[in-house]
Amino acid sequence: MTARLLTPPDEIIHLSGISWQTYETLLSELSDRRLRLTYNRGYLEIMSPSPEHERFKKVAGRFVETIAEELDIPIEPLGSTTFKRPEVSGVEPDECFYIQNIALVRGKKRLDLTQVPAPDLVVEIDVTSSSQSRLQVYADLGVAEVWIYNGESLVIKQLENNSYITCQTSQFFTNLPIPEIAGFLQQAEIIDYLELVKLFRDWVRNQVEKVQKY
Repeated sequence: MTARLLTPPDEIIHLSGISWQTYETLLSELSDRRLRLTYNRGYLEIMSPSPEHERFKKVAGRFVETIAEELDIPIEPLGSTTFKRPEVSGVEPDECFYIQNIALVRGKKRLDLTQVPAPDLVVEIDVTSSSQSRLQVYADLGVAEVWIYNGESLVIKQLENNSYITCQTSQFFTNLPIPEIAGFLQQAEIIDYLELVKLFRDWVRNQVEKVQKY
């Protein structure tokens, strides 16, 4: 087993040669700590998110909820719920949402991905660490779409033949220029949270009005 520690701004530990049972044990023992664990075929990443990371995560999640509100699209937000493909992969997204498959998970206390689909949409914040190692995990689980914000741009990845391709539009919010959301995320550290949400909501409404005119 090898370990590599990266600090700061996020504290990240990379381990190899980790069994599935060890991963499950760590999930149980670390459940009361603010840590994210990603497991992929014997490789384990343990991350302690920074305030910077959590700020963007919260804002990005709120933006998705705002879009759904304004477009009147039902969603089920499940935050950083742990999703697993036994013996192979496990991950805790920054934010995740059920949209097309919402009826299959609403009200459930536990989610077994052998019984229900993976989240339709995952949002990852890459301002202090990379989500590249998690993309294969999301592909294993069958996550249809991943949005990645890196501090400058918001990239849309869609699952195709068990790997992700970069797209310009979201399959769930087809009439919105999703990459433009990056401009609002960039203001998360300088504008009051609720004021930024208001500005974003106005933008969404404006985009909807543009579509309705044509």
